[in-house]
Amino acid sequence: MCDQKQFISGLNKLGLPLSQQQLENILLYCQELQKWNRRVNLIARNTSSIDIVEKHFLDSLTLMPVIQQYGLEQKDHAEHTDHTTETTLLDVGTGAGFPGLVLAIALPELSVTLVEPRQKRVSFLRHIIRTLGLANVQVKDQRIEPGQGWEGPVPSFITSRAVAAADIFLPMIEVIAAEKTVVIMMGVEEISSKEKKDLHTTGWHSLEEPEFQLPFSQHPRVLTLLQKLA
Repeated sequence: MCDQKQFISGLNKLGLPLSQQQLENILLYCQELQKWNRRVNLIARNTSSIDIVEKHFLDSLTLMPVIQQYGLEQKDHAEHTDHTTETTLLDVGTGAGFPGLVLAIALPELSVTLVEPRQKRVSFLRHIIRTLGLANVQVKDQRIEPGQGWEGPVPSFITSRAVAAADIFLPMIEVIAAEKTVVIMMGVEEISSKEKKDLHTTGWHSLEEPEFQLPFSQHPRVLTLLQKLA
């Protein structure tokens, strides 16, 4: 079973605050994930409880500071200047809800859209949304293809854990991203100087690359933040 003490320890090491209710919601989500995973292929069957906590839930929550810095804090500033905008996240190929559904629990002011084509996973996502009464998240059962349009608000953020390679992911979401959209790529190492040049030639530039380690395994993680060139 998912251990509350492990969650609290990991959150403290990463410096990520959650309320008691948010923590309880994530624990329930974690327990339902383990229960459903016995009959629906959501994550690898032999994943230990501590790996589920660290490499799925805590790893997803590491996006919180980025969303707060580039989205929610800017929204707060806009409210003071009477130019309010909704902060939105599009999670492409979310699978069992990582990172988008976890972030929707941790950041209730964030509006999250989960894109997932596999129906059994969609059923699980909708079950969690209903169970937790989440009003800030929706699921679209479709596949995002290169050049495909997007019916919905322009995302403040686009991310995906399912697609790691920039040369595959960026063409998929190029027509969806606006100039101010921040694309968050989750990886284990910084992109090379050559890759940055390649990105620049295809119309993207790197904002920053926050680095950190997961709290228990000490495995490295890097978030590459990209935007379209003006």
